[in-house]
This record gives sequence, structure tokens and C-alpha cells, in this order.
Amino acid sequence: MAIKPMKSAAALAIAAAIIPAAAHAATWSDTFVGYRYGTDFHEPTNPNDVRKHVLQFTHASGYSVGQNFLNLDILQSDNKDPASPHPRGQGTGATEFYLTYRHQVHLGKAFDTSLAFGAVKEVALTAGLDLNTKNTAFAPRKRLLVLGPTLKFDVPGFLDVSLLFGKEWNHCGLGAPACPKSDISFDPQWILSAAWGLPFNAGAIPLKFQGFVNVIGEKGKDYAGVKTHTETLMRTSLMVDVGQMAWGKKNTLLMGVGYEYWRNKFGNHAYGNGVEKPGIDTRAPTFQMEWHF
Repeated sequence: MAIKPMKSAAALAIAAAIIPAAAHAATWSDTFVGYRYGTDFHEPTNPNDVRKHVLQFTHASGYSVGQNFLNLDILQSDNKDPASPHPRGQGTGATEFYLTYRHQVHLGKAFDTSLAFGAVKEVALTAGLDLNTKNTAFAPRKRLLVLGPTLKFDVPGFLDVSLLFGKEWNHCGLGAPACPKSDISFDPQWILSAAWGLPFNAGAIPLKFQGFVNVIGEKGKDYAGVKTHTETLMRTSLMVDVGQMAWGKKNTLLMGVGYEYWRNKFGNHAYGNGVEKPGIDTRAPTFQMEWHF
């Protein structure tokens, strides 16, 4: 898909801001391949429970005045969330790719001054993007740019709280009457985001409580002219450091259980006639594992 000039200019502006900083030598890094599985996922307008296998690739690294975070989720649904019909009628579950990238510049380090106050150890500027594609009849192609301040708290592990300005573009392949507009530029929105990774011990068992929560403000009207609502997404998990227990190496193999809560998924709320859409909320327990290298 050709990228429209406005999108291209915004993406280049963010890239110009973050790529030079990202080029500095890394002072630390953590990369892992993860897997999670659940049976209670939901999709807007779909009343069915959906089973999903999710393969995850995550990389985080730091350098002298900032850090990078990149995550790619590959989500494979069962046939309750079908892919766009195959020409020969072979029905399969949909596959989604969702990429998230965030870059932080730590302002205290960048300006060689302490910005610590109370429980906050540092103030950062965060910029980044989300990209997705999914092979359903809806055929979404999300493009989201974000920018805003982040407070970094002085805790074991990490706790970041950000207030981000976001701008999203997306696509609907259903056509009229479901989607009179196939491509849409949503209104600017505010995103309150928290992310954490908190290691602790329960007796002799090394554990990690980790996750994120995003509260995403309204972004104007959707493809059918229906006003979007505030969206809340939380993914969290409690992981056991199996590698440390089994062979004495911390942060190698982690296994545990998680939970996904998603309210008004993608800002969905109701059809044009005011009837609430099915499938807009998810409450899904998950099994999770990570292999760090």
C-alpha cells in the first residue's frame, strides 16, 4: 500500500529524531522470543470466543542517554476469527502482525542534570509507532505515531508512565454500507500508558510481575461515522524464572500465566443504529513463556 504524503512526512520526522540517537553503542540489551496462548479472545462484531496462538519477538536496549523497545506479535486465530475467504473456499483462521516501536531520550542524561523528584528518577521523551496488518475481510492496516513525556520511577526493575499524543490512520476493506470510508485519518488522541517489569521473590521462587496498560482516548468518528469511545488495553503476567531455578541462570527461561483485558477494542462501541457491537471486550487468561538470549 502506498503511504500518503502526510503519513510519510510524519514518519520521516519521527525517524529523523530517533535514528541518530539509536545509533549509539548499546550499554545493555535484552532480547527474547515469547509465546502466549488463550481461548477467550474477542474481535469487534464477532460474538464468538476466539482461540489464539501468539508468537512474540521483543528487543530492548539502552545507550548513554536513552533506550529502544521493539515488539512484534504474530497472532494466529482459530476459524472463529476467519481469514478473508480463499478463492477455493478453504477457510482458515486469520493471521495478524502487530509491530510496536518506542524510543526514549532520557532528558536528565541528555542535558547532564538531575530531573529526579519524589519517586521519579528520570524524565524522558518517548516517540514511536505501531503498525499492523491482518488478513481478514476487514483488512486493517493501522499506522499510529506517538510522542510525549515519560516518568521513569525508581523501583526494582522498571516502571514507566507516559502521556502520549497519538495520530492514527487505518483501513477497512468491507466497503459500503459497513464502511463507506475505506481509508480514514482519525482525530488526534491522548494515550495514558504505563509499563512495568518488577522482579521479586516468594520464598525460594524467583518471580516477575510484568505488563502494560494503555488508556486510549476517543479519536473522532469511525469508518461508518460512529463516534469512537475511550479504549482500555491491559496485558499483564506473573512469570516464574525457571532458568534460575533449574540451572542458576537468571532471565533465560520464564514461564507463567497472564491476563488480557481489552475494553472497547480499537475504540469500537456501537453500530450506526446505536446497538452495541458484540466482541468489543476481551477478558482472556493466558499461558505464557519467554526464552531470553
